[in-house]
Amino acid sequence: MLEIPTALRWMYIDLNSYFASVEQQLQPHLRGKPVAVVPTADTDSTCAIAASYEAKAFGIKTGTMIYEARRLCPGLLTVPARHDKYVDFHHRVMTEIDRHIPLTKVCSIDEVACRLMGIEQERNNAIALARRIKQGIADNVGLYLKCSIGIAPNRFLAKVAGNLQKPDGLTVIETHELPDRLLHLSLRDLPGIGRRMEERLKNAGIITLQNFWNLNPKHARKIWHSVEGERFWYALHGVEVAEPPETKYQTKRHTIGHSHVLAPVMRPRIKARMVARRLTIKAVTRMRRLGFYASFYNLYVRFESRGEPSRWQEHVKLPAAQNNFTFLTVLNALWDDMSRTANSARIRQISVALYGLVPQDKMMPDMFAALDDPIAREHQKHDRLSLAMDLINRKYGLDTIVVGALPCPMSRYSGSKIAFTRIPEKAEFHE
Repeated sequence: MLEIPTALRWMYIDLNSYFASVEQQLQPHLRGKPVAVVPTADTDSTCAIAASYEAKAFGIKTGTMIYEARRLCPGLLTVPARHDKYVDFHHRVMTEIDRHIPLTKVCSIDEVACRLMGIEQERNNAIALARRIKQGIADNVGLYLKCSIGIAPNRFLAKVAGNLQKPDGLTVIETHELPDRLLHLSLRDLPGIGRRMEERLKNAGIITLQNFWNLNPKHARKIWHSVEGERFWYALHGVEVAEPPETKYQTKRHTIGHSHVLAPVMRPRIKARMVARRLTIKAVTRMRRLGFYASFYNLYVRFESRGEPSRWQEHVKLPAAQNNFTFLTVLNALWDDMSRTANSARIRQISVALYGLVPQDKMMPDMFAALDDPIAREHQKHDRLSLAMDLINRKYGLDTIVVGALPCPMSRYSGSKIAFTRIPEKAEFHE
């Protein structure tokens, strides 16, 4: 049975302008300045992946093209993203929060939800706890790492509360205050309602939060075309809604890959090919660490020119492998095929993907057949050599030993990226 709690059961901690704040913490000359974090600093034809609050004051936000951002703010400072630093600070922040309260769910690189227990659910105690967390982050992680904290009867409302005051906010929403505390919000202000859902609600005659509040929960299910609409309605009303359990299909790994948008200087074919090699080696190295073999390799290329073709993609099926040399050979063949298409066009983006993954403990090599098969013996030699390279690079640093020519500096073209809720493992930044 669904229960409408009166106690404050959840705290939601949201780090403000996280990527830009980390850069301001690490680089004092950026503090108090409008800053945009970008995929590459070599061109204005890219977009901001984060903006400091000083930049947001000019209307710059995530997704703003840099040439437009410079028009809005001529003094804008751009810094290339350093995802390894953001992951490092993420772990430091989580460690600090865990000193004060257990982490119930890490929701993303910059958001975490914590369940309040016992006397923590009392309003004054919850507020005091939130202030200790803020002070702990400032003292032990960084003064420029600000966070907004929301406290409410359920996790959804705690996130909404945290969004009400930014930056460095602390907001409490109690059940008896609903819906009045929320009526000034638009439907798009609620986490989970995007442009398409807003349009669907509008078509159903729901244009304000008050309209939605007064809706029958079964009607919300109908608008969503799923039970998620009903769950959303109850969450907004303060109900503690249990999350559906994850299934094996949600946790099964299907692909391993990497992608990179090239800076203009790296877009000529000969340089772009080196980036493709580095991305391939990184993906295969990561696959070995995770304990998989792959039987498909996919190469995707997007060209700089606006003419035809604008992109190229092809894949190759091969006997399950996990060594660098096999996949570099496949890359070479695909690259030659690609070069016969739009062979004068510069390359803007490269993506590689390994799929058809098989756990290595499921592989059953025929040892006796391998003794008489020179190709199998060659693969075994390449497997051993690739593993030896992994050991050397882990011990002495990224790309201490490499296969062939690679772009320099290599790390700029192979760093792991933080995608929505996926937080890269630290090991990925050393592959």
